[in-house]
Amino acid sequence: MTRRLVLGTLMTLSCSTAAFATGGNCDRACLKTLLDQYLAAVVKHDPAAAPLMIGFRQTENAIVVRPGAGLWKSMSGLGGMQRRYFDAVTGQAAYFGVIEEGAEKAVVTLRLKVDDRKISEAEWIMARKGEWGPNGPNGNVFNAESLVSNPPPERVVPKGQRLSRESLVAITNSYFDGLTTHDGEIIQHEAGCTRVENGTVMTNRPGRNGGPPGGDCAAGLNNFNASIVAARRYPIVDEDAQAVLAIAVFLRKPGSPVRRNVFSEWFFIDNAKIHLVYSAMFYPPSDQPVPNWPPYDGNWPLPASLAPATQ
Repeated sequence: MTRRLVLGTLMTLSCSTAAFATGGNCDRACLKTLLDQYLAAVVKHDPAAAPLMIGFRQTENAIVVRPGAGLWKSMSGLGGMQRRYFDAVTGQAAYFGVIEEGAEKAVVTLRLKVDDRKISEAEWIMARKGEWGPNGPNGNVFNAESLVSNPPPERVVPKGQRLSRESLVAITNSYFDGLTTHDGEIIQHEAGCTRVENGTVMTNRPGRNGGPPGGDCAAGLNNFNASIVAARRYPIVDEDAQAVLAIAVFLRKPGSPVRRNVFSEWFFIDNAKIHLVYSAMFYPPSDQPVPNWPPYDGNWPLPASLAPATQ
């Protein structure tokens, strides 16, 4: 094989790999168009109005839902806080914010995967008022109105101030390492960083009964009820916004009666440190497979000692 032929073959393989990685060369504008088409189709309750790939798969809080069911029936509109994020390298787009289901609202993260300019995957992680939480039924924190009042930034960070994809993911991962080790010093964060859970601001709050104020996103980990942050995924790195979407599962300390929770968390990174964290999460029963997406298709992992069968 001649040198020219070898170089040509390598260039062809390189181009093919790049096209595959970007979902068939779908740039940010393409991803935005497909995301908006999909959201509009769900609101219209019309799967035919979205460019769904043959074999399209959708989950809602880790449960597989066929086109036309679930949110395809219940979702009536987008809410007062909407953010969209894009990753042309992985060929994925996301929506974070509020959706409307008639008179009710939900705080959601939606992840879409695009292949050959068609939507192949839709993963919804949703929080609704009155769902199961750390304190059992009706025990989750939820405040859609607060999320509207305290939204994440909508920004394009100048190129000279951006970190690489690899650095953004590494900084994000330090957060979960800090939770697992119960050591906030491991977390690469700004002092005073804010965390918002299902619309509720969880950090830097006034103390109760005149007590000291609550800490930042890296504080109070000594008693944090998690033994493992499992099934970590980082499907979307929006380099323009310097934002990372992380999806994982909190496994509780052995013997704890508290359910696992599956969460999506959005990390906004400034000056090489975590500045803001926004989450949408749910608490599945012990017999529900989560997160139910590759490479973690099964019930990740669920020893009986970590999640009693009564939950």
